[in-house]
Amino acid sequence: MVDRPSWAPADVDITRPSVARVYDYYLSGSHNFESDREFARKVLAVMPELQEIVQENRAFLRRVVTHLCAAGIDQFLDLGSGIPTVGNVHEVAQRANPQARVVYVDNEPVAVTHSRDLLADDRTVVIAADFRDPGGLLTDPVLRAHLDLDRPVAVLLVSVLHFVTDDEHPAAFIAEYMRATAPGSYLAISHAGTDGRPGIAQVQKIYNRPESPNPILMRSREEVTDLFGDLTIIEPGVVCAPLWRPDSPDDLPPDIETYPGSAGVGWRD
Repeated sequence: MVDRPSWAPADVDITRPSVARVYDYYLSGSHNFESDREFARKVLAVMPELQEIVQENRAFLRRVVTHLCAAGIDQFLDLGSGIPTVGNVHEVAQRANPQARVVYVDNEPVAVTHSRDLLADDRTVVIAADFRDPGGLLTDPVLRAHLDLDRPVAVLLVSVLHFVTDDEHPAAFIAEYMRATAPGSYLAISHAGTDGRPGIAQVQKIYNRPESPNPILMRSREEVTDLFGDLTIIEPGVVCAPLWRPDSPDDLPPDIETYPGSAGVGWRD
C-alpha cells in the first residue's frame, strides 16, 4: 500500500509518474510521489547535470518575465505552467509591476490544486485545461475575464513543447494563440534539444519507454526557431537558455557549448 499525501487529489494515480511532478522533483520541490522520484532517478543516473539544466531553464523564465515587464507587458499566459515552486511567473512579474496579471494553464491535477492553494489575489488565476486546445482555452470565460487580449500579452511555453508530437501540430496551435493576441505581444519558448551532450539520447529513450509519464521529442535549434512562425525573434535570437540575456557572463555554465536545448522570444508586430 502506497501512502497518499494529504495534499494529493483523490483521483490522482500516485503509482504512475507525471511530467509536472518529475519536473518538480528536478527543481527540489516537495509535491511529487515516489513513482516520480524513481523515474527521475533513472534519468539523473544517465544525465546527473539535468537538475542544473532545469534550474538554468527556470532562470531563463525569470529573465524573460523581468525583461518583458520592463518592456511594458503586464499580462502573462503561462501554458503548461506545472507545479509552483520558487520564482513563479506571478511572483517575478508582480515584483516588477504589482498590477501584472497572470493566467496559469495546466492539466495535471496536483499542479492545478497546488497552484490554486497558493494564489491569494485577484490578479492571478489557474485554469485546468490542455494548452494544445487553443480554441477551447481562448474562449474560456475565466481567461477572457482575466486577460484583455486587445492589449499585448506574453504567451509562455517554457519547457513543455518537447512533450508535444509533430502529429499534434505545435506550430499551428502556437500560431492560433498568437493570432488571438494584440500587436506588441510576445511569445517565449524553451525546448529540450538534440544538440549537445551524449547523455541526452539516453534521456530521450527513458522518457519514451512505456512506463514514462509522457514521450519526449527533442528538436533541433532550427526546428525550435520554426515554431516562432512569422514572429520577429528578438536579440540574441534562439540560443541555449543560459545565453539568453544572462545577468552576468559569470552565470554561464562552463560546458555551454554542449547545452542540450534552445530558447528564445518572439514579438508580434
